[in-house]
Amino acid sequence: MGEEKRVLVTGGAGFVGSHLCERLLSSGARVLCLDNFYTGSAANVAHLRQHPGFQLMEHDVCVPISVEVDEIYNLACPASPVHYQREPVQTTRTSVLGALNMLELANRQGAKILQASTSEVYGDPAVHPQPESYWGNVNPVGPRSCYDEGKRCAETLFFDYRRQYGLGIKVARIFNTYGPRMQPDDGRVVSNFIVQALRGDGISIFGDGSQTRSFCYVDDLVDGLIRLMATPDSMTGPVNLGNPTEFSMLELAQEVLQATGSKSAIAYLPLPVDDPRQRKPDIALARSLGWQPTTALRTGLRLTIAHFEGQDLATPRLRNCA
Repeated sequence: MGEEKRVLVTGGAGFVGSHLCERLLSSGARVLCLDNFYTGSAANVAHLRQHPGFQLMEHDVCVPISVEVDEIYNLACPASPVHYQREPVQTTRTSVLGALNMLELANRQGAKILQASTSEVYGDPAVHPQPESYWGNVNPVGPRSCYDEGKRCAETLFFDYRRQYGLGIKVARIFNTYGPRMQPDDGRVVSNFIVQALRGDGISIFGDGSQTRSFCYVDDLVDGLIRLMATPDSMTGPVNLGNPTEFSMLELAQEVLQATGSKSAIAYLPLPVDDPRQRKPDIALARSLGWQPTTALRTGLRLTIAHFEGQDLATPRLRNCA
């Protein structure tokens, strides 16, 4: 038998990162989970701490690190506007310096590296659905720019390391993802609607509710990340990973109300600055790699609601950020 694959997951104690660590361990890999716990939580990986192949390290990706690894999944960055707008300069530092430090590590180690990019690189898209060839419509000076432009710059660094050093890179553009281990107050629309419905509060819809998103269950996303990492070196991406089934915010609210049995009313509020009007991935490229999401929204919502029903939801700080 060969040696176990050594995998570094930055942001590994976060919502998506914890699920990725879990899946990698189940595949037989040794996993180093790196997190500074700005938005991640040790509780998300507490059930993994006794696994002999798991190691948790508190570390900020803005600081260089030297470890021996075969693969790197770079997920470190606040992904909710509530969090990334709290400290926008640090958000940009995390996206850009974090990517640079992980690329340097990968280059020294001869490791493959995957960047968790985002559908936010498309901004408020003028093309629908969004293919990877679309360059986007991003405001470079708005309140969301620290995240949008930080991720765009990270993609640039990845492809420049590929061109200049021949580094094995993968870039995944992640669309709206939901599931267990989301934070109750992270500001994402799925968690907000569920928490509000369970509490009996008004469901906060910004604008008229006609803006759309496409929601991918976390297990499906993790499948896509792992499948992309396993592709030949010539497949660099970027590759859209998301569910192409599109829902308006009003439709999502109705699905949540039905799934929870809540009697909450809809509360309409002003639309935030630079909030994209529509978001739907073209996943033709991902399908050509043998991946597509399989979890229906109603199924995923039931699993996510069950997660939130076991939490203390007494003092949420909610603002929808889809």
